[in-house]
Amino acid sequence: MAVAAAPAAALAGFLRPRLAAPVGAVFAALAFAATLWGWLLAGGGTVDLPWAPSWDLRFTLALDGLAALYSLLATGIGFAVTVYASRYLPLHLEHQGRSEADIPRFHFFILMFMGSMVGLVMAQDLILIFVFWDLTAIASYYLIGYDAHERDSRRSALMALLVTGITAVCLLIGALMLYAAYGTFSLPALIEASEPGALLAAAGALIAVAGLAKSAQVPFQFWLPRAMAAPTPVSAYLHSAAMVAAGVFLLGRFYPLIQKTDWLLDALLVVGLGSMAVGGILALTRNVLKQLLAYSTISQYGYVVFMFGLGGEYGAVGASFYVIAHALAKAALFLTAGAVTEATHGETRLSHLGGLRRELPFLMVASGFSAAGLAALPLTIGFFKDELFFEAALERGGVFPALAVAGAVLTFAYTWRFWSGIFLGERRSEAHGVPAAMTVPVAALGALVIAGGLYVAPFARLAQAAGEVTFNAPTPIDPAYHLDARAENLMALATYALGVLVILSRSFWIGAAEAFARLGELAGPERLYFASLKGLNAFSDRIHDLEVRDLRTRVATILGPTGVLVGAGLLFTPTRGAYEVGAIGPLDWPLFLALILVAVAAIATVFPRRHLTLALVLSSVGYILAVVFAFFGGPDVAMVQVLVETIMALLFIGILVLLPRKVLEREASNPIPRRRKVRDAGVALIAGFFAFAVSWSTLSQPALEESVAQEHIRLAPEAHAKDVVTAILADFRGLDTLGEITVVGIALLGIATLLSRGRLW
Repeated sequence: MAVAAAPAAALAGFLRPRLAAPVGAVFAALAFAATLWGWLLAGGGTVDLPWAPSWDLRFTLALDGLAALYSLLATGIGFAVTVYASRYLPLHLEHQGRSEADIPRFHFFILMFMGSMVGLVMAQDLILIFVFWDLTAIASYYLIGYDAHERDSRRSALMALLVTGITAVCLLIGALMLYAAYGTFSLPALIEASEPGALLAAAGALIAVAGLAKSAQVPFQFWLPRAMAAPTPVSAYLHSAAMVAAGVFLLGRFYPLIQKTDWLLDALLVVGLGSMAVGGILALTRNVLKQLLAYSTISQYGYVVFMFGLGGEYGAVGASFYVIAHALAKAALFLTAGAVTEATHGETRLSHLGGLRRELPFLMVASGFSAAGLAALPLTIGFFKDELFFEAALERGGVFPALAVAGAVLTFAYTWRFWSGIFLGERRSEAHGVPAAMTVPVAALGALVIAGGLYVAPFARLAQAAGEVTFNAPTPIDPAYHLDARAENLMALATYALGVLVILSRSFWIGAAEAFARLGELAGPERLYFASLKGLNAFSDRIHDLEVRDLRTRVATILGPTGVLVGAGLLFTPTRGAYEVGAIGPLDWPLFLALILVAVAAIATVFPRRHLTLALVLSSVGYILAVVFAFFGGPDVAMVQVLVETIMALLFIGILVLLPRKVLEREASNPIPRRRKVRDAGVALIAGFFAFAVSWSTLSQPALEESVAQEHIRLAPEAHAKDVVTAILADFRGLDTLGEITVVGIALLGIATLLSRGRLW
């Protein structure tokens, strides 16, 4: 499925606009059917192929319970979204005065994201997970920035890419730390071999940061409301069941490692609770439809993170069930927002909507089912998501049941505000009907919400299988209606009662909620993001100004940071026993003296001011290196070195002869500022240490494992060479040098022609 997404996406991207939508919908439907068949009938499956054996990387995919859950959501809701987009996109482009030629681009990236998401959830290799993780970030960047002519869309896409892309580095660092400790990138092997400790905690924390940023959890939540600049189908897909779901999926996939560290679970509790509160409160203050839904998504995924923090089997399986219920309901509500905006000629504000029950009765009922599911009313799948949520909180005990009820009350209140603000009350705007393709997907998702409330077993089975992978142990659940006074039912009744109270008392608390929102705008993480971006841009401009000043500065900006990074790597890498200093024997003294001469000649190149002297001294370095190669028993390599240095010296002299004498004299007489001398000396020392460290690291202890060098040795006779050095340097490198000389010769002819005609001066 993941592999087939590439040709399917390419096909959709090159088809005619009217054909792209059907192709996208058909592929999504086939992917959903294949996933369902693979899970129910084939019992899952595994693909395990060598990818980069020398790095211990394998292309391993497995359709386990967790992968099946997220794959079905990505493909099933993807199918509903592509059907919806088949009618929405032409209208959207028409309103903006754009050509329908942009339609294939949407389906290309939606299928690319779908394939990347399926690949991500099935991957069992840490590096493979990282690759698919980044592919989802790239696809989401183009989807969020689909309206690239609008500045807000471009800035929102960049923000999402930076937040999720930079934190993705944390995932990579965590993976490398685990590999360094346990010698494998295989996640199942790591789960079996890992032991609690500081390293596992640090790696788990880094991986959790990547997941929390992707799922828009506090303090990374600010990118998601901005991403609502995307067209409605993008928001419905990425921000209900795909992109933000990938974040909590990562937590679920690595949960067997994370749960071995108690303070990591406590951190998830804090982040989840903060996201529930921040997202819920701000959702109660938003006036724009999609903004309200965006903050509600932050809050809802806060529930999932909170359940991971609670731990236990109810927390693990409850998180998986919550993802299913939320995706079905929230995708439908996002699609409802787009349909309402289309029906009201572009109106997006709740304060200008209301009373649309007469004009849009079918949409009102269909979205009402989904809203009831999100609010956890009986006879919907949402009732059971809250039941498991309450059970997890009760299992942990303490203050957590009260916090769970408080979070559920917020959900009840902002869900009612969204749905009633559109369909109930007085009509404030004119409306017309919307195409069936924009209402049928809402109805289908709403029907699934009701079906899950009436027959929950298939959804429970899927969540249970996913929970077993997450918890790394059986997680049996049996959700059902119980007409008794058990704690979960009392908590549900308290939620409804308090939710109604919050709705009716809006005038008493809205001022405080809006003040909280303003405080976040003044001192929240979004403000820090923009300040950081501004500072980095100023720093980048400063470095650019320095870099383009002259050739020396450009070289310094490359060699200096490179040397510093290599030095930092050596400093933080265990190197005990890796470097050996041997004795210098009688046969080593000629070579040792030659190397000293090379170093002296290299240092001597910084002193001459006359250009001809400089060219000759520079060439002496290469000639002395030819002597070093001869000491190593490589006369053919030494001969190549002599020829190359001779040709390069002649080229330098030829260039100097062509340049006007007065220019050379002026350059030679210009004084060198002391600041530049200090800078050049510093860069030289850093670059020299870098070259020395790399050379010594390479030659001190050659790698024990078999490398490509063995294959080169075997193939040397076929290249008509007695050894590898002859084949590579004397033949292939010689041909490459001939090409370089040809290019330089042509350039010299051009320069000479221009000089002779006076065009350069």
